[in-house]
Amino acid sequence: MTKGEDIKVGSKVEPLRKTRPCPECGRQSVREHYPFCSDRCRSVDLSRWLNGSYAIPVAEDETKTDGSDQD
Repeated sequence: MTKGEDIKVGSKVEPLRKTRPCPECGRQSVREHYPFCSDRCRSVDLSRWLNGSYAIPVAEDETKTDGSDQD
């Protein structure tokens, strides 16, 4: 670098993640609460997970449904 060149901090820094709509309210997400737009939306989502509003579907194991014990 030459003496005349100065580095402008933050001038061409690209964010690691692109903003996307908040899954709770649809506003643009912010870096501090990604992928949410605010602490409130992040807390609402966490509360739904903890209260059982969201569930991950599980396939039944076919070996256990036939009623026989393999022990």
